[in-house]
Amino acid sequence: MDYKFAQLFSHSGGIFSYCVDEAEALGILNQIIKNEDLKSVFCCDEDLKNFLSVLNVPQSTELTLNNDAALITCEYLIAHNGSIMLSYNNILHYHSSRLPKKVIIMANVSQIVPDLNMAMMKIKRRKTMLKNLTSISGSQSKLGGTEANHTKLFLLLLED
Repeated sequence: MDYKFAQLFSHSGGIFSYCVDEAEALGILNQIIKNEDLKSVFCCDEDLKNFLSVLNVPQSTELTLNNDAALITCEYLIAHNGSIMLSYNNILHYHSSRLPKKVIIMANVSQIVPDLNMAMMKIKRRKTMLKNLTSISGSQSKLGGTEANHTKLFLLLLED
């Protein structure tokens, strides 16, 4: 299932990196920041903010026009179509279309589910419902309709 997700995510234009541990993820994140010349990153997750602090990357907890990237977590990775499910927990009250043109997602292998139905079942089992559910996929994906999506997605997938 994880191979199928990685294949479909990459085929849709996403950039996939498998990380054995957080140290490797930090190194890959540093490469992305340097290669993409990122200057200001939107990040609302406390753990991910620590990654950015270690790398001395300017960050903001509010999405602004100055942000050239976002570093976020996700709810689930959908193997059936290679998409990434997001919620209020990951992007606050912002619509996914307002995210910067470069989005870096950190996720764990355990977040891969076979399909959207399984993701929704897992969400329903939680004691609290999620708000602002949406999904994103790579720039070549047909999921977003006819409008061109020029968002560059990077996924750092960590072993649990």
